[in-house]
Amino acid sequence: MTSSGSDSTVQLITVILIFIFVLALTYITTKFTAGLQKSKLASPNVEIIETFKLSTNKYVQIIRIGKKYYSVVVCKDAVTLMGELQEDEIELPKSGTEATMSFQEILNKAKNLKGKK
Repeated sequence: MTSSGSDSTVQLITVILIFIFVLALTYITTKFTAGLQKSKLASPNVEIIETFKLSTNKYVQIIRIGKKYYSVVVCKDAVTLMGELQEDEIELPKSGTEATMSFQEILNKAKNLKGKK
């Protein structure tokens, strides 16, 4: 009976190690794919400056194309130009100070919201 108990323990440890390996491989693959996608989408001439959500699938965006700024409405099936903006009419975000949340920060925020209910 002891050998079957130790066999079960070895099997459990093996399954846990395989699970950890698969998780690590998934994490590395996701990071690699995200890096490729980010480099493909990066452009020095086109940039979304700001996005404001109007409804479920409607957004107002300020975009920069070259050195000109435009305001557009983005819907599910269409993009409509509202007009051109002058640089002095908008407040540009300071580069490098844009706050991005890590997954851990998002998870902690969700836990805090769940605890308040």
